[in-house]
Amino acid sequence: MEEIEKLVRFMVTSLVDNKDAINIEIDGATINVTVAKEDMGKIIGKQGRTAKAIRSIVKAALAKTGAKYSVEFLG
Repeated sequence: MEEIEKLVRFMVTSLVDNKDAINIEIDGATINVTVAKEDMGKIIGKQGRTAKAIRSIVKAALAKTGAKYSVEFLG
């Protein structure tokens, strides 16, 4: 699952200002993404569209393997 972590890190790093505050942990079937509080709005986006897009990309990337992960954003 290192590839998925790299994918999520790439997407999140592209969106936030404080790149040092990014922390990604895989806990069972959950990918916990922690960013600085001031960057949460950039990750969530208007009406949650950015967060939904990140979740969709992760789901599509895992489609071949059949694995299912949920992505949670923590601030």
